[in-house]
Order: sequence, then C-alpha cells, then structure tokens
Amino acid sequence: MDYLPDDNSRYKDVEYWDERYKTEQCYDWLGSFSNFKHLLEKYVKKDESILILGCGNSSMSGDMYSAGYRSITNIDYSSVCIGTMSARYSDCPGMTWHQMDVRQLCFPDASFDVILEKATLDAIMVEEKTPWEVSPKTASFIHQALTEVSRCLKPGGRFVSVTFAQPFFRKRLYARTEYNWSIKHHSYVEGFEYFVYIMTKGEELSLEDAALERKLLEDTKSPPTTIVTTQNEDTEDFLCNIDL
Repeated sequence: MDYLPDDNSRYKDVEYWDERYKTEQCYDWLGSFSNFKHLLEKYVKKDESILILGCGNSSMSGDMYSAGYRSITNIDYSSVCIGTMSARYSDCPGMTWHQMDVRQLCFPDASFDVILEKATLDAIMVEEKTPWEVSPKTASFIHQALTEVSRCLKPGGRFVSVTFAQPFFRKRLYARTEYNWSIKHHSYVEGFEYFVYIMTKGEELSLEDAALERKLLEDTKSPPTTIVTTQNEDTEDFLCNIDL
C-alpha cells in the first residue's frame, strides 16, 4: 500500500498525515460504519449531538449523516484533512470540521451527548511493545485525552470507542473512577473481531471494573514474560504489531 510509513512511529506525526491526506481519498480503519451501525443505534439517538475524534478521511461521518445523524462535529489534528473533508461535506448542514488536539478540546464542559472514536487511540499507541504496561508518555497522552472526553460529555452522555483491543487490555485504560463513567462492550466481525466500548457518563464502574482499577493501582508485579497476541487482518500493519 502506497501510504504505509517506513516506521510505525510515523503514525503519530502530523506531517505524515498531512502528506497522506493530500492524495488519499478515503480509508476506513476497522471496517465501515455499516459493520457496527446496529450497535451504535442502541446507544445513540439520531437527534443527539456527536463529536468524532480523529475523523481522518473515513467515510464514517458521511455514512452516519446519511443514516440520519445530523449533528456531527468532527476533529482531526491534520489541517489538510479538515480542509478536504470540510469541502467534501459542505452541503451537509449540521456537519462541522475543526483542527484540534484530542488532549485539548476547545469545547465547553458538557457539550456533547456522544463522543466517538474509531482507531484514534489505537494510532496513539503505535509504539507500545506490550499490552501489559503502557509507557508513561503514552499513558499520559491517553489520560489527557480521556479526561477531556469526560469533561465534554453531558451527564448521561456516552463515549463510544471502536478498536481492535480486547477487553482484558483496553479496560485497563478506561476503568478509572475519575472519568465518572461505566463501561460496557460489544464486538463485531469483519474478517477479524473488533470491539465497541460504551462508557456512560455519571454511572459508576461495575464491581468487576472497580476491582480492576484497584488491582492496577496496587499491582507492582512485573508483567508476564510470555504474551499471547492476536493477528489482525487490517491492511495497515501497525494494527498487527500492538495489542493494546
């Protein structure tokens, strides 16, 4: 594939994405919206306000708009992406596009009913070597992003995270009392099993997830030396190399 970088670390560089978006028309990480539409419809109403993090050039926003979701705010840190997508969907009232960092969302508290990300957090963790222990730098990045997500959600709002990461690993990032949300998850299959996490603002962690948080805070043991990984069939290889 022409857009594959020489090194996975480049997935974190805005310069890489700016250059890629100059020529690439569309790419949908983890499959298209139609594959998890049935799950989203359970948690997101058509008239709710939606923020999409790291929108990229995915068709997801347009597909959601066509499905009846008409209040969609999109952000990405690539100015090239935002310029292209804004022009592409200029005839869609209620669809807006903004260049923005997920760690510093320029919206007031409690702005959205739903915040959605698909593979954006996965891309942030491209250089992680083990699912058991995220590096301090990446952990800080993720924490800043999730803190902003929680801040911008309305009471009862939902954070929807679509990822290839299995619950055993991804819940380690989401199960924190300070985010003030509960966690549910579902999965869908498109040649490979992907996961949809639903975090609901204002609900408490389940007993199981609260216990996980306590364990992570207390556990000082070294990670296992043998880690079972899964292979991913997505054409972009960074998804094959991390299991977070």
